[in-house]
Amino acid sequence: MIKATRTGIVLRPDPTRVLFRPFESSSSTRTLKIIARVNAMTEEEAERKLGEVIREFGSRHYKLERFFLKRFNHIKSQLLTDEPLTLERKLLLGAYFTMEYSLESAALFNPSMVWHPDQTNVPPGFKRFILSMRSTGEGHISSITFRMGYIDQDSKIILRKPSRYVTSPEIVPNHRFNRTQFERKLYELRLSNPISEMMMSGLGEEFALEEMEDRLKRVLNQYRHHAEYEAIASSLRTLARSNYELDFEEDQSLDERCIFPTSPNETNGIEDARFVRFVEDDGEVTYYATYTAYNGQVTFPQLLQTKDFTHFSISTLNGAEVQNKGMALFPRKINGRYVMLSRQDGENIYIMYSDDLYFWQTKEILLKPTYHWEFVQLGNCGSPIETEAGWLVLSHGVGPMRKYAIGAFLLDLEDPGKVIGRSKEPLLSPDENEREGYVPNVVYSCGGLINGNELIIPYAMSDYASSFATINVQELLDELTGNQKEVTVDAEEQSL
Repeated sequence: MIKATRTGIVLRPDPTRVLFRPFESSSSTRTLKIIARVNAMTEEEAERKLGEVIREFGSRHYKLERFFLKRFNHIKSQLLTDEPLTLERKLLLGAYFTMEYSLESAALFNPSMVWHPDQTNVPPGFKRFILSMRSTGEGHISSITFRMGYIDQDSKIILRKPSRYVTSPEIVPNHRFNRTQFERKLYELRLSNPISEMMMSGLGEEFALEEMEDRLKRVLNQYRHHAEYEAIASSLRTLARSNYELDFEEDQSLDERCIFPTSPNETNGIEDARFVRFVEDDGEVTYYATYTAYNGQVTFPQLLQTKDFTHFSISTLNGAEVQNKGMALFPRKINGRYVMLSRQDGENIYIMYSDDLYFWQTKEILLKPTYHWEFVQLGNCGSPIETEAGWLVLSHGVGPMRKYAIGAFLLDLEDPGKVIGRSKEPLLSPDENEREGYVPNVVYSCGGLINGNELIIPYAMSDYASSFATINVQELLDELTGNQKEVTVDAEEQSL
């Protein structure tokens, strides 16, 4: 029986990392009152107050005044007259409809680790990595934030101190949709009917959100105050807004970037992103992350993709078996098909195959709770890692007193539905320094990586903070296979 070795590194939530968010008043009447009060100020008073705001908050944010102006543009339609306003008054009005949000004030946990796509200017013997994390703030709203660091040849981890600035991206306004995929999703949601068909009929094979909005307005103008038409139009908008694109500014450091909930499905948070470096058959590399969107009542599995961590596309995952949490994509196709691990029933681990990355129709059971530390439920801890011995998968099990522990299992390379071996005892369980937190007695990971002969496991501690542990890959594979011969890791991993 082998155990992971803790590094002693701890990443705790930092309440000083704040980003600006829209402040929405509780009613349009209240919005009008705020605007009236600001407009009643003299020019001198408005300039003085704006100066105070800039002095107090300017050093805490990146391009704050630009956001103030954007917020003014959001509320300017409620101005009572067309009388021109000075730039200073516009900025001040924007400030009154802006708020700070401390995105990791409550927790910083469930990390996922991948090699950075840019390995230039890295010191000899080192590799650069990206750590994505679930940050949770006021209202228990979760978002995705990033850290960067290096690992040397001895698997020593060096984390870069993050910038204090945090900024949300721009939403790409003219995201285009594939009509066939969109209509397939409508069918799954049981929204495919003569009304939705009529609403979609004027759109091309590819269409933008604004084109769909124009089409919906035309239809609704013909059927005013018709509840069924209004409801279906609302559902079409919700589906469209769950598929979107994000752009960060290239001069922003990665640790300044925050993917904050945007779509209607994400109103209560983005949870547990599992990033994976996916290599296509032609060698093209894309980083994918499966994650859980939560609207306060229902969870929605979604897919994020990027090539550079600057531009991101967000898509709904579709199909009869896209349910529950814990989906994790294999890092390449196997026998020409995409493969995913999942847990649709909240208890067992399943394996899924598909010809279409965005649609998953079938599942097969892979593992059931078998050992004492996993009798309550099983789940994966991120995407499988390819080794010559097989697909190495970190897992979590839940035992008595809802105690979470991390184990591993090994799958056949060409037939990943075949289990070669699994850990009978946990590799990592919460110790006395890790068991206290928002959810006590939990260690949990969303994905590690192999560096040389070491498996690096980033893990959360009781849904509060995060750390790292390491384990010798050879020893782990020997235990899982019962084979004492030397096994090397995949050459692609070593060459990064």
